[in-house]
Amino acid sequence: MPSFARLLSTTLASVVLASTASASILQLFDPLDLVNINHQSIVISNQNMSPDGFDRPSTVVNGTIPGPLIKAQKGDLMQINVINDLTDNTMYRATSIHWHGMNQHGTTWADGAAGVNQCPISPQESFQYQFSTTNQAGTFWYHSHYRTQYCDGLRGPFVIYDPQDPAAYMYDVDDETTIITLSEWYHLQSPSITGVAASDATLINGQGRYPGGPLVDLAVINVVPGKRYRFRILAMSCDPNYIFSIDGHQLTIIEADGQNVRPVTVDSIDILSGQRYSVVLNADQPVDNYWIRALPNSGNYNLSTGYVDGTNSGILRYVGADIVDPTTIALDDPVQLDETTLHPLVPIPVPGLPYSGGADVNINLALDFNVDAWRFYINGISFDPPTIPVLLQILSGEQLAQNLLPQGMVYSIPKNSSVEISIPGGVISSPHPFHLHGHTFSVVRSAGNDTTFNYLNPVVRDVVSTGDVGSNTTIRFRTDNAGPWILHCHIDWHFDLGLAVVLAEDITDISLLNPTPTEWDNLCPAFNNLDASITSPQIVPTPAIY
Repeated sequence: MPSFARLLSTTLASVVLASTASASILQLFDPLDLVNINHQSIVISNQNMSPDGFDRPSTVVNGTIPGPLIKAQKGDLMQINVINDLTDNTMYRATSIHWHGMNQHGTTWADGAAGVNQCPISPQESFQYQFSTTNQAGTFWYHSHYRTQYCDGLRGPFVIYDPQDPAAYMYDVDDETTIITLSEWYHLQSPSITGVAASDATLINGQGRYPGGPLVDLAVINVVPGKRYRFRILAMSCDPNYIFSIDGHQLTIIEADGQNVRPVTVDSIDILSGQRYSVVLNADQPVDNYWIRALPNSGNYNLSTGYVDGTNSGILRYVGADIVDPTTIALDDPVQLDETTLHPLVPIPVPGLPYSGGADVNINLALDFNVDAWRFYINGISFDPPTIPVLLQILSGEQLAQNLLPQGMVYSIPKNSSVEISIPGGVISSPHPFHLHGHTFSVVRSAGNDTTFNYLNPVVRDVVSTGDVGSNTTIRFRTDNAGPWILHCHIDWHFDLGLAVVLAEDITDISLLNPTPTEWDNLCPAFNNLDASITSPQIVPTPAIY
């Protein structure tokens, strides 16, 4: 799509164009010359995998779980071709990919949320996502945003490196060996899981053990004594949050969800689905093996069996140590990260006025769960992705939020406005990690600090906890990015049961600011022509594990 790429990249070249006085130079100028085009291709397919020793059909990226690390440099123009080679009729065969944490300025069509920003990519078809990484760097990830597909394996890390990283003086090593992904694993394909999903194992970098299962190899992170490492920790789970720690070592946090923060040193981190942290670890302990721990939360129905036989664990191994499991012991009273201690490295003004309700638009989202319907609700309505994506409805001429589908779940918000959203906690299966597409936001009130607001220097991120009973989380952001953006619980099972709303931002300018490629226009006709046997997976029985 060369002509579309040039149209998108002209926004990156506006400063140069504005200062170019010669018409002849203008005629010769190609804005793509200013941009590094980062072209990659990934293949989504089905393979049998056994990351915890139990073999089952899976949905994989380039044949691996997790998917391969996608690397970029700050400012790259990403062109990522996604090839759908899915064939297994016990799992979802259409797909879409969300680039988690990417703001997608001018490319809302590439956000990847099926039913909101696009129709899914049909089997045996491909689609190229294109978006800029201008003004963004840090730790991100990618995953399916179609039903519960990423619970079957379609997820992977995405890192945008900053050549001028202000924290570079703090570490010596930051590469593919310092990525730490946390996820859970199910022994049954996601479409066949009914009721409450209960994970069978915790995976660290795609490896783990399940209770009573074989003692398969665990993930090993190798370190050299005396070196300082930037570990990028990604919670890519469909459900659990994790208490993450590494025996014998403190963790100095320097990044949260792609945002640089003032260094904070802790012993452990409670990391929720969708969240990311960069931490600096100093390999200054005796040469040995040390347990890496990722304990799932003990809330409703999540796996939490401690660390028996290496469950919920990986290994930090110093070069020169024996190739054996660690014997180290966790701290009795670790210092755990308190979100309110995180502050931007460079001040970021909070939109609106410094008091509760001091934004141009103020929204309260009341969460609920109906056991009989087995659905989640926000303000009395359950989200069900429409067959015509919200973006396509808008591009087809609909300008009124009350007419957009799903009816009652699309909130119109004007451009250049401050927005405050408050979400009371405590609904079943709390805490709920809420993720906003298209934006980062200031967390002016964190869960568990219900009377304390911070309008001066709160952490800025894209996933926040709603907390437990009695909590009330409040976020602020400014509407500077036209498009329909979904706000949803990142527990994928909850999202699939309706825990989401859509914020239609600056509806009148969406079509002007987000030109779509022809390939995007073709997604819906292809998907809508699929046979029901392709869009409705075959249900399979629960396997005998032991």
